[in-house]
Amino acid sequence: MNFQSTILTIPGIGGSGPAHWQSLWEKEHGFTRVEQRDWDTPNCAEWVEAINNHVQNFVPSNLIVVAHSAACVAFMHWVQKYNVIIKGALLVAPADADAASFPGGTTGFAPVPMIELPFPSIVVTSSNDHFVTLERAKQFADAWGSDFINIGEAGHINVASGFGEWEHGLTILKRLDSL
Repeated sequence: MNFQSTILTIPGIGGSGPAHWQSLWEKEHGFTRVEQRDWDTPNCAEWVEAINNHVQNFVPSNLIVVAHSAACVAFMHWVQKYNVIIKGALLVAPADADAASFPGGTTGFAPVPMIELPFPSIVVTSSNDHFVTLERAKQFADAWGSDFINIGEAGHINVASGFGEWEHGLTILKRLDSL
C-alpha cells in the first residue's frame, strides 16, 4: 500500500514498542515518529511542543497525523494551541484523560479539549477499551467532528490486545490519504 501524504505517528504512553502497529507501519512505509523526552511520565505541554517541532518540518496540507491513546489527547491540545490546518488525523483508541482509568504519573492532559477539528479526522475505538468507554469515545468523535469507527471488542488496539501490523488500520488511514 502506497501513501501520497506525509504520515506522522505519535505514540502514546510507553512509546509504542517494536511490535506495535505504529512501529511496524513506520518501518514498512517510512512514516515519521514524534519522539518524546519522557514516554513513561509525560508532561502534556512537552508533548505538544514535540509535536509542533515535528509538524514544522512538513507541508501541513499534505500531513496526516496518526495518534494513539494519550497521544490523541496531546494532539488535541496541540490543535487547540497552534490551530495549524493539516490534511487529516487518524485518532486511535483515544485515552480519556478526565477518567480515573487514565495512567498516573502524567501532567497536564486533562481536561480533554472538546473542540472541532478544522480538517478531516477519524476516531477508531473498541467496545472494551479500558482507557475509554465507548460512549466517551463517541463524545470525542462528535465534539472533534470526526468520523467514528468502532471495531468491536479490540481492547486498547495495541500489542497487548493482539494488534501487530493491523492491516484494517492502514485501510482506514488510506481513506484520509485519498482526500
